[in-house]
Amino acid sequence: MTLGGIDIVVLIASLMSASTPILLAAIGELVAERSGVLNLGVEGMMIVGAICGFVVAVHSGSPVLGFFAAAAAGAAMAVLFAFLTQVLLSNQVATGLALTLFGLGLSALMGQGYNGLKPPSTPDIRFGPLADIPVIGPILFSHDWVLYLSLLIVLGTWVFLTHSRAGLVLRAVGENHDAAHALGYRVRLIRTAALAWGGACAGLGGAYLSLVRVPQWAEGMTAGAGWIALAIVVFASWRPWRVLLGAYIFGGVTVLQLRLQAAGIAIPVQILSTAPYLITILVLVVMSARRGRAALGAPAALGRVFHASN
Repeated sequence: MTLGGIDIVVLIASLMSASTPILLAAIGELVAERSGVLNLGVEGMMIVGAICGFVVAVHSGSPVLGFFAAAAAGAAMAVLFAFLTQVLLSNQVATGLALTLFGLGLSALMGQGYNGLKPPSTPDIRFGPLADIPVIGPILFSHDWVLYLSLLIVLGTWVFLTHSRAGLVLRAVGENHDAAHALGYRVRLIRTAALAWGGACAGLGGAYLSLVRVPQWAEGMTAGAGWIALAIVVFASWRPWRVLLGAYIFGGVTVLQLRLQAAGIAIPVQILSTAPYLITILVLVVMSARRGRAALGAPAALGRVFHASN
């Protein structure tokens, strides 16, 4: 099945893989923001997860251990962010930006000596005869376990936020932390847990880049994926299934520009390659406006500092 010299089946299968790092980071950030915390350090958490996962996988020979290490590294960065913003009450925007810069510098330091190395491969999961079904098989049943895990995380996040008491409490904290505190809920602890989960997901997304998508280590290899994840959360109006759609759209643009270039179609690839970042800027501008945030359905307490004494 081809269109303009592009194999549509391969294109769709490729965009699912290309979207996985962004999807993981975005779904984690969605949980953090639904608790009322704006974390702009996603990019830093992703790149630290990428190098930690790569280092552990190379030395242990196990990509699974690499992904665990990446999740732990991302969660550790998120807990640091939580301590600074929830305990020391530092500005969330400034702290998030500082954390991104810190992560980029730390990963560059840790990554010295790992350029050119290859990590152990992460094999695809084969579903037997299902993988041989025309069209559907290559698209749905020929991917690695992390991609399927990302889909399960989206499903689990939706169930958690909409059908569980804990999810209701988290959303309540994100809408009105003072009222939640008055009811006896530990706002800081809830937000720290949400941030840790978001950091772990961002770390997994970074490790997917260095262990599966590329696979190798390169300084700054996230290349703005964390910022795109932030934009996708806003694009999705803080709803898990829309995050899935948004991630696949952004990932599709990335894959499409490569396929168009390979097919020799006379469209400047620079236009397509810059499109995700231009959309990211526009969405973040909308998010910064109070009226825009309200119209999009953002959590009412998003970015607001919580004072337990109030």
